[in-house]
Amino acid sequence: MNLRARVRATLQGQHIQARAGVFNDRAAAFYVNDRRHPYKTPRDAPYLWFRGRQAGGRLHTYGRVLSRWSDDDFRMFSRTGTGVDWPICHDDLAPYYAEVEAFLKICGQTDHVETLPDSVCSHPSRMTEAEAFFKQAVESRDPARRVVPRRYAMAEDGPVPKPLAAALATGRLDIRYNMTAREVLVDPDSGQATGVACIDTVTKQEHVFRAAAVVLSASAIESVRLLLNSGPPEGGGLGNSSGVLGRYFADQLHCIASGTLPRFRGYAENATASGDPAGIFIPRLLPKAAGGRHRSYMFQGKIARTPVPKDAPSKFTFMGYGQMTPDRDNRVTLDPTRRDALSIPIPRIRCAISSKDEGTLRAMQGGLEEMVADAEGELDFIGSPLGLTEMGKGAFPDSGFVLRQAFRVLFPRSMSMGSAVHESGGARMGADPRSSVLDPWCRLRDAPNILVTDAAAFPTGGVSGTTLTIMALTVRAARQLAKDLRSGHPRSDT
Repeated sequence: MNLRARVRATLQGQHIQARAGVFNDRAAAFYVNDRRHPYKTPRDAPYLWFRGRQAGGRLHTYGRVLSRWSDDDFRMFSRTGTGVDWPICHDDLAPYYAEVEAFLKICGQTDHVETLPDSVCSHPSRMTEAEAFFKQAVESRDPARRVVPRRYAMAEDGPVPKPLAAALATGRLDIRYNMTAREVLVDPDSGQATGVACIDTVTKQEHVFRAAAVVLSASAIESVRLLLNSGPPEGGGLGNSSGVLGRYFADQLHCIASGTLPRFRGYAENATASGDPAGIFIPRLLPKAAGGRHRSYMFQGKIARTPVPKDAPSKFTFMGYGQMTPDRDNRVTLDPTRRDALSIPIPRIRCAISSKDEGTLRAMQGGLEEMVADAEGELDFIGSPLGLTEMGKGAFPDSGFVLRQAFRVLFPRSMSMGSAVHESGGARMGADPRSSVLDPWCRLRDAPNILVTDAAAFPTGGVSGTTLTIMALTVRAARQLAKDLRSGHPRSDT
């Protein structure tokens, strides 16, 4: 629970960041101070925005779990008739997925699961004995389900993330530390970007950087915030001719569960090397295996990897991630009156779940309870934005009464939307200029020498983590930008 670390951070101004699942004293420096970097959410739809402002961003705090999206993620809504899909598919991203995976030396294996495309893996990813038993128990009871080793990147040898270190090694990268982008500058005649205005966070002086092209990959909310704060005041933000800039913002639906597997005792001491986020995936079911209906969620977890006494039951933890229904009214806007410590308008974030999303969360929790029962496991608790349910010995049975009560009180505040840390949307790409901000190459339709390559570009959120798809999308967009710059001015596809 890391309750003491969370209380200390709250008193020091990190009252939101302290609710992050992996937050502890060592990680505190990689999260912002919420007093200096505020934002607003509706009272009836709280949203947790976890972020860090350092070189490498959230590469210092993400789980390093990296898996591809399938066309069940890219094409979910055309198959169900509930919304707009991506203008690209898995095959379009496949070579870029492979390039990123080979560069990062992904750990994993070939699994031949249709809803979880295989990655290019450089090292094996292994299950503990308890995880292998869970796999056999679940798959033998329901052959439509698959349990596979998790795919991930090992921790770096030093403090600099590997992609950033490689870029620095080329000698062609300049990093300006303590510099925050305020707005993208645009030539009023051509409509093209001319550079970026930034503020030195130490001196508070403004600096202007001129450029032939601008690439935003500041995380979904920050990239949208920059676009909204750019362009003529009456235009509703830079690139908003479609009227959808900031709209269709989403996060993945998140649930978490913990318990024990009494058949196994202790934990696999050699299963997890330092910094190794190994574990298991349970990919989404195919429609034909789910009674003709899409199962818009998946799970990842670990069993017998948490230290316990030698004769104590092995522990497990599972997290579920579900696909949120696109909603035009879920959006990022700028507050007209309030600014942050650098005098930049703060964002207002609305990310409310629908009745359909509530149904997905209930189905997700029910599916997880079934699989735990199949493996003769015992749940201590399961929870989501719908609330906390305790069973058996209850949450954290080995902790004292005060800590357990604190967990129960604080849990709803820590499992709001945003807790999945997989936010996306706000500058969606698309085939139709009337309903998208970006073209299929991540170029701003209104100013095609501006690219947005983080998850703001996502038309919809999938069920697997967003990081690998962001990386592949960025490589793809950057390759096209290089071609555009060599041939003349970038232009947007229509």
